[in-house]
Amino acid sequence: MTISPANQAIVIGAGLTGMAAATELLKRGVAVTILEASDRVADPWRARHPKLRLNIHRHFARLPGHHAPRAKDRFLPRDAVVDYLSEYAEGLKAHIVFGTSVTSVRQDRGFWHIDTNNGGYTCTDLVVATGREKTPELPVWPGMEKFGGKVIHAADFGDPSDYDGKNIVVVGAGNSGSDVLNHLSRSRPGRVWVAVRHGPSILPSKIFGFSLQRMANLFARFPKWSLDPMFGFMQWAFFGDLRRHGLRRHKLGGGSRMLKDGVTFALDDGFVAALKAGRFEAVPQVVGFGEYSVELANGRKLRPDVVICATGYKPNLEPLFGSLGALDAKGYPLHPMGQEDVNNPGLWFTGYAPSFQGFFHAAGVSAGRIASHVVMRAAKTSDTQRDQKIAGSNRFQNLLAKGAKQ
Repeated sequence: MTISPANQAIVIGAGLTGMAAATELLKRGVAVTILEASDRVADPWRARHPKLRLNIHRHFARLPGHHAPRAKDRFLPRDAVVDYLSEYAEGLKAHIVFGTSVTSVRQDRGFWHIDTNNGGYTCTDLVVATGREKTPELPVWPGMEKFGGKVIHAADFGDPSDYDGKNIVVVGAGNSGSDVLNHLSRSRPGRVWVAVRHGPSILPSKIFGFSLQRMANLFARFPKWSLDPMFGFMQWAFFGDLRRHGLRRHKLGGGSRMLKDGVTFALDDGFVAALKAGRFEAVPQVVGFGEYSVELANGRKLRPDVVICATGYKPNLEPLFGSLGALDAKGYPLHPMGQEDVNNPGLWFTGYAPSFQGFFHAAGVSAGRIASHVVMRAAKTSDTQRDQKIAGSNRFQNLLAKGAKQ
């Protein structure tokens, strides 16, 4: 059992949010240990397809205490993100314990006890930063096990050129679905069908050559009620009525979906043009599989070679934290961005809610929030202990005084 100093924090996860939190805690004098299941940082990024680019402008891709990425690209490519996180980790190298998976968490008498495959740890503050998109979510449809083609998640998309000449069904046209479709629009696939239950909230990545994402700070200041009509108008102004091309509107607008469900906007970089040109076809949702076919909600059957499921991710927090009352019905933290949980003192979550500026910026905001709370909580604890000592000393002195009088 590793017994940490009384004010030490344990951070689970050496991703960008975990390392940002550790940096802010160390800056305030709090001892930190980061537990990382992988043998190196940025493993999830290394696994993504080589042509992946962030939907986040490099202007918002800076972590606390470090310079902005040096990449020339407006939107950082995968390898630039890996390099940046690897460089950032060098400054925290002494605090990261690699190859350490957390197996259980419990609280007792004001301390958090963490069991891992490499022993146990104890701390007063536990920061959870395992990622909003930790586990790809792959639906199971009737007949799917008998399908003779290939079914993958968008996380395993790989090189777009691998799909040249192949007929493809992309399930979902949200953020990750649009990323896949943008890449396919610049490749040479066979037929491409986009199976959607609801149409996405989609915006252009650039407006007259200017990155729309650079306006994120402005969007964040708008009243919540104004976001849906504003983004709805922008989508119509730049793309027209996409219902004419089979993309229905979601019952919630883009702003509401992001704030309520955490579903971020899709950014177009070729997908919409391919749809309008007839290269891609929007079709109803998938309801089942045959041996060589995919069945749609309207009864139509397609014969793809590959089905790419852009069906989202889940944080998979229930095994460790499901019994603590810290998660909502969907398994996401009730306090996702460093807010204090009064029912679980000393437990902090970071990186589980999207923001207009993106997850690098959100990581810095959340990290500062957590570090400030941890220091204030430690100060309050010290003040309480000091007051208790003073009160105890005063009671002892009073007893001595009474004894002397007698």
